[in-house]
Amino acid sequence: MDPAGRVDELSELIRDHAYRYYILDDPVVADAEYDALVKELRHLEEAHPELVKPDSPTQRVGAPPSDLFTEVTHRRNLLSLDNAESPEELDAWEQRMVRLLDRPPAGYVCELKIDGLAVTLTYERGLFTLGATRGDGTTGENITANLRTIEAIPLRLRGSEVPDLLEVRGEVYMPLDAFEALNQRQSEADDRLFTNPRNAAAGSVRQKDPAMTADRRLSIWIYQAGIIEGGPTFTTHTETMGYLRELGLRVNPASQAVADLEGVKAYVEAADASRRDHNYQTDGVVIKVDSIADQEALGFTSRAPRWAIAYKFPPEERTTLLRDIQINVGRTGRATPFAVLEPVFVGGANVGMATLHNEDEVHRKDVRIGDTVVVRRAGDVIPEILGPVESLRNGSERIWSMPEDCPFCGNPILKPEGEKDARCTGGYECPSRLREWLAYFAGRSAMDIDGLGYKTIDFLLTEGKITDPADIFTLGASDFEGYEGWGDVSISNLLAGIDTARDRPLARLIVGLGIRHVGPSAAKELARHFRRMDALMAVDGAELTDLDGIGPVIAEAWAEWASESDNQELIRRMAEAGVRMENPEPEGSGTGLLDGLTFVVTGTLPDHSRDEAKDALEALGAKVTGSVSNKTTALIAGESPGASKVTKAEAVGVPVIDADGFAKLLSEGFEPAP
Repeated sequence: MDPAGRVDELSELIRDHAYRYYILDDPVVADAEYDALVKELRHLEEAHPELVKPDSPTQRVGAPPSDLFTEVTHRRNLLSLDNAESPEELDAWEQRMVRLLDRPPAGYVCELKIDGLAVTLTYERGLFTLGATRGDGTTGENITANLRTIEAIPLRLRGSEVPDLLEVRGEVYMPLDAFEALNQRQSEADDRLFTNPRNAAAGSVRQKDPAMTADRRLSIWIYQAGIIEGGPTFTTHTETMGYLRELGLRVNPASQAVADLEGVKAYVEAADASRRDHNYQTDGVVIKVDSIADQEALGFTSRAPRWAIAYKFPPEERTTLLRDIQINVGRTGRATPFAVLEPVFVGGANVGMATLHNEDEVHRKDVRIGDTVVVRRAGDVIPEILGPVESLRNGSERIWSMPEDCPFCGNPILKPEGEKDARCTGGYECPSRLREWLAYFAGRSAMDIDGLGYKTIDFLLTEGKITDPADIFTLGASDFEGYEGWGDVSISNLLAGIDTARDRPLARLIVGLGIRHVGPSAAKELARHFRRMDALMAVDGAELTDLDGIGPVIAEAWAEWASESDNQELIRRMAEAGVRMENPEPEGSGTGLLDGLTFVVTGTLPDHSRDEAKDALEALGAKVTGSVSNKTTALIAGESPGASKVTKAEAVGVPVIDADGFAKLLSEGFEPAP
């Protein structure tokens, strides 16, 4: 057989064996035989490099492409899920759907909730072309090169009839045996141990070198089809997942369709009882309405689908010794007590610290230094103390109270009237508050400065290189040269990360300022409306309350911050350092077509998905929100619209536009009814 024919034959054999091993869990050849096939293919490709194809089984690990970790805008947003923690909350969820459908949904699907990292995979004409993290649901990170190393992710879909475009959502996880093996290697190398499989998986897919990701033995479960274009259509989620399985994607066999909510509750009870029987961590059950028609009729809130919910398992609990209670001062000055514990293994992770929220909570629970306490991981993630085991007290326990002065800066700690939280009054003279602010500014939700974590921030503060965020953008190679641990590569990487951060969207900068009450949602609205930092700095607080989602508390917080001369100087210095201070006008704005108008979209439109409709409106300068109010210009209602939206629009006098009217709106603009 000629080399080209043998390469094709070997590639198909290896793909088939990998499918049987990773997807079906039913291998038909020994590992040694599989390895021999891969070795033969690799040798043939080395001898004939012109025969190497992007989807070859040998091409899972290669040089990192230049776009690794660049931003990716999802074709369709990845929304969060509402949570339930009791059977009664499931009942309430179903009743909300009954009110919209006038009947219970036509069946449900139950899926184990995997404790991993949410990703999207995109296939074009059957080939894997893009992998991205969930990110904030709208924008994620390009991790294609690293995801290609995961054997459970096919580089080419199976079958001859594949869709033109397929986007699926899944959860990358680290199997428990792989996690134990990884920590064994870390221990033998005297290196840092990972606290739990989820953190290990998340860190593994963000390695700069895909070969390191490949070494971590990650896997994936696919749980949703986001986009199917040029392929079949389905009436149920169950049918869709069966199709994805036929294409060679890994679908969890523990998923189950049930007829009604009683079946859901039975599945949840059984899944909770067997949660430790799997080779992966699961912290709950995701329940979805099976009928796609019902899903479309139920629609979405601004943050979550109405047709799906996550049932969280009760967290595990353990007892241990409370050694001490200390405080941390955060970026807003909040002084938060935390417990220093005798380390204990809870919910799949070693826990040595736990939150105590505030002083009132410590006293309410009557937690004392020296107590044996009950610890749990809330949602299997955040450790917290439930209370003391009073029967084990021997009289040596000590009652704790908030210190009068900050242990970091010596300034008074005071509790403002009417608030639960005590705060350090030292401002950014407090080194703990400054440290937390800088970490928040450089963090993922704000300026996302690659390489600027706590360790580097501590170095820069100790050496007097920075005193506020503006100083970050004035750093140069000379600030690091000669210091231990700082070579040419690490210096270059950090400075590149800082340079990239100069061009973050304005909303990211607003978030990074760390203003109390001004979170990501408010920051996006402020950036969308004002577009320039100079305009925003000059705005009157009362004007802000006219914006959606900006109440008097947020408006007052922003106005107070912007009026302080130190903060005005901070903005000026960042602008001088090249930090972007304005957002470009949206493409298509200035046409006069839809500038300044606000729309809500519901139901199914014949020529646009919901996200495509939103993009089309925003491209013409409009704003798209998730709920109808008296500020809404019009409600765009396709087939099977949300009944509550239509009712609300009629009640407040908001026009309702159908599919034909939407097409006219995009071409001719909005004409109010006479």
